[in-house]
Amino acid sequence: MNNMGNILLSGIVAFIITFFVIPIVIKVARLKKLYDVPDERKVHTSPIPSLGGVGIFIGFILSLLLFADGSLSTVALESYIAGFVVIFFVGIKDDILCISPIKKLGGQILVSIILMFKSNLLITNMHGFLGIHDIHQSVSYFLTLVTIVVTMNAYNLIDGVDGLAGTISIITSSALGIFFLTNNDLLYSLMAFSFSGSLIAFLIYNFSHSNKIFMGDTGSMLSGTINVILVIHFISTFNTSTILTVSAAPAVGFGILMLPLLDTLRVFGIRMMHGKSPFSPDRNHLHHLLLDRGYSHVQITMTLAGLAITGIILTYYAQPLGTTIVIILQLCLFFSGIYVLHLLRKRKIASEVVTVEDLTEEEESIEEDPRIKSIFSFSNKKSEYPAAKYADKD
Repeated sequence: MNNMGNILLSGIVAFIITFFVIPIVIKVARLKKLYDVPDERKVHTSPIPSLGGVGIFIGFILSLLLFADGSLSTVALESYIAGFVVIFFVGIKDDILCISPIKKLGGQILVSIILMFKSNLLITNMHGFLGIHDIHQSVSYFLTLVTIVVTMNAYNLIDGVDGLAGTISIITSSALGIFFLTNNDLLYSLMAFSFSGSLIAFLIYNFSHSNKIFMGDTGSMLSGTINVILVIHFISTFNTSTILTVSAAPAVGFGILMLPLLDTLRVFGIRMMHGKSPFSPDRNHLHHLLLDRGYSHVQITMTLAGLAITGIILTYYAQPLGTTIVIILQLCLFFSGIYVLHLLRKRKIASEVVTVEDLTEEEESIEEDPRIKSIFSFSNKKSEYPAAKYADKD
């Protein structure tokens, strides 16, 4: 079988494995009562199993190992798998025991160190962004560390409504997988399509009513880890492409991850401006703004998925403008959209307040009506007839 056939088959195998593993995970979670319990900030109203990331991880890793033959087995792959295993255990511990943000951050930094020092996954060139090209090694390590940690948290925090994190991750990994496949970069296309296959199987259960499951931190942080590996590798190797030509790699990479990245950075900024920890929970995320507009989970997921695809396409065709200009345009478009959503939310809140005030005034006018008062006073009089008279005759 040719390389493309193997890559596509890896996605199918990952799908099948995940599809049959997740029901087992759901059964175990229900037996052990391992649920994501609703609270005032969460949008679900009943306890839901949150170990979907276990099924995603098993399907992805098994498919990756099955199809990564000798020609694809490298030191980088071994280091990647080590990083995946570490983030898997950090995520599953958080899903079951709820570890502190500091401990979770420590696990993310450990994964970043493995990827940087063992896989040599580094951002070494800005490719003209702000006129910068090659960067110093110390800056390279710091920038890569921040990029990996922020991306992990971005995919973790965007996991707020059914299907959103999984769908966005499928779009980003598939876009990069297509690029690597056309560039004959088989290891990274294998990673991308294996992971996409696992996520598609997960979404079937995530949207289900009878067998619903969440991906949890295990799945969302794994999504961030895989996608940041793909993006950094893309930025490092884009100039070898002969079919899908790229001239502004940082802008294209940023465009692929734009929605989760910018939403997370925006929310972190809001929290810190209010003197809070960037990891403290709130309802300022993009999906919360759409929920407040009355959108359903499916509508939010489809809307943001459409915006993500549109952003990737526009970014690709805007490359002749140069890396700096394209990134500035991306920032302007994103924050303009956020501003419009905030305005719409304020208008909706104002209209709801007016409606409540109108209802209150109407109730007061009814209570002041003497005819209504007489009715209420009549109804409140004690009956002169014995209760037994009205007892059931049966």
